[in-house]
Amino acid sequence: MSTPQPPTGAPTWPYCAHGADPVTDPIGCRGIHVPGHTDCLAHLNDADRTSYLTALAPGTDVDHRGTPFTESLLNKLLTALIDPSTQDPHFGAAEFGGAQFSGAAEFDDVQFSGRAGFDGAQFFGRAGFDGAQFARAAEFDDVQFSGVAWFRWAQFSGRAGFGGAQFSDHAEFHEAQFSGSADFDGAQFARDAAFDKVQFSGNAYFRRAQFSGHATFGEAQFSRPASFRRAQFSENSWFREALFSRGADFGGAHFLTSAELGPLVCAGRVDLSRAVFGSPVTLEIAASALSFVRTRWESTATVRVRRAEVDLGYTVLAAPVAVTAHPAAFTTGNGNVDESSLTCPDRVRVTSVQGVDAAHLVLTDTDLSDCLFSGAFHLDQLRLEGRTTLAPTPTGWHRKGVSPIRWTRRRTLAEEHHWRAQSAGQPSIPAGAMPEPRRWRTGPHHPDPARTPDPDDVAALYRQLRKAFEDGKNEPGAADFYYGECEMRRHDHSGTPKTERRLLWAYWALSGYGLRASRALGWLAAAMLTTILLLMAFGLPASSPKQEATGTVPAGGGKVTFTIDKQDPKNPVKDRFTSKRFDKAVSVTLNSVVFRSSGQDLTTAGTYIEMTSRILEPALLALAVLAIRGRIKR
Repeated sequence: MSTPQPPTGAPTWPYCAHGADPVTDPIGCRGIHVPGHTDCLAHLNDADRTSYLTALAPGTDVDHRGTPFTESLLNKLLTALIDPSTQDPHFGAAEFGGAQFSGAAEFDDVQFSGRAGFDGAQFFGRAGFDGAQFARAAEFDDVQFSGVAWFRWAQFSGRAGFGGAQFSDHAEFHEAQFSGSADFDGAQFARDAAFDKVQFSGNAYFRRAQFSGHATFGEAQFSRPASFRRAQFSENSWFREALFSRGADFGGAHFLTSAELGPLVCAGRVDLSRAVFGSPVTLEIAASALSFVRTRWESTATVRVRRAEVDLGYTVLAAPVAVTAHPAAFTTGNGNVDESSLTCPDRVRVTSVQGVDAAHLVLTDTDLSDCLFSGAFHLDQLRLEGRTTLAPTPTGWHRKGVSPIRWTRRRTLAEEHHWRAQSAGQPSIPAGAMPEPRRWRTGPHHPDPARTPDPDDVAALYRQLRKAFEDGKNEPGAADFYYGECEMRRHDHSGTPKTERRLLWAYWALSGYGLRASRALGWLAAAMLTTILLLMAFGLPASSPKQEATGTVPAGGGKVTFTIDKQDPKNPVKDRFTSKRFDKAVSVTLNSVVFRSSGQDLTTAGTYIEMTSRILEPALLALAVLAIRGRIKR
């Protein structure tokens, strides 16, 4: 922090010029003239100063801009303005802009009924404003506090301006109340800055503020938006139990060595976009929305979230970062953190990981129903822990042309929803409206096909995320994503060859890509029934063929030669569908399912029927077993 320097250039008000020197100091004293005199209060002779102070009354307006105050001179001024009813000094409008306070400046419990202007002033000793009351604007812009600055329990009814102020020592605002806007833009805090239990009823601005020591905002309450955009926190920043009734903007802020942030509660949006975390940190945030767009994590981080919609788009991860849905309200030494200001559902929804290198990302117990994955890298290394919720397919029966259809229940990606909604020509869902369970969810760029992922893109996402589920030993989840990948390939007319699409259509129709046991069992039952009917009609002979032995006895005796022949099986002329033939047909069919020969005598047609059955039915049974295994395996 820079050392306080006297202002350069002549002031705009009539000034004292005491001690001016044409060579070394052409301006001299900058103190404004005391009314009726040509000197400032510091350079009046004793008689005139006493006369001026005696004429003052509580609530009088005073103007001592640029005046150099010693501790003794300031105390005399304060004594002259003491209100007998309160025993505390009482100013009307007070102008101390550019003034210099060389000793302790004790404004404790002072009341300012009018504007209090200290802009550009310099406090070389302690600046005490504990319990001070500012009824109108309090201007401390560009003030230099070389000693400690205490504003504990101070009340600011109008605007409080500390823009560009420099605090070289500790700054204390404990339990202060800001009814108007509080402007600390560009303020510099060289030591610790304490804002514990402060109430900000108006907008709070700490944009580009620099906190070189510890910054504490424990139990602070922000009733209107608060901005810490591009602020820099060199040491710990504590916001334990801080309450933001509107938004909290930390965009572009730098947290160089902060070990924790929170637990804090925000009824609006907490924006940490483009923020930088330079050391291991733990964040605990309960909010309606949480943005980490282009946030940079230089070290490990644990982000515990309550209720919020989390946007991780284009986040830069240099080390592992875990985003976890916290199951219950955060706790501190004072008990549970109050979340009554939050009305959003008790779930954590991640809305985007676009552009993220997911190799270092861990998501635990999160809702990914509307999460956008397109453009992310290394999704196969993304770790999905705990209970991961994904968007289901539409419910109920639907009509496609003249045929009724019903979507298979499975977990899907948001990108598939967006593509199907765009392909089906669905109208956009209004912003903030809950998605309808019977319809596909529309995307942020609906219905623009150029900005909606196509099946080829979505298939790649399913393929990578399937491996993430497999690495997490979540076979049912991996099975759903394999189904989704095959679905997208089946509909991909640009990257999937026509022959492959036809095979996928057949694979889908027979067994749901080897994942729908009911479909494979249904086809198996139909195949078995067809086999039984065909065998009864064409495959079983009228009766078992009998063998005949024929031979010729030589006239003179000797060896007799027999020829054994068997009649060809023939279909019966009538009575083909009898119980006896049904039993035989069932026996042949059941043996075919397990790839065994029944040993029954069959007609030529029956032989081909059995051969076909022994190929098709075991394959359908295998697909059903595979589907069941995929659902129950862990």
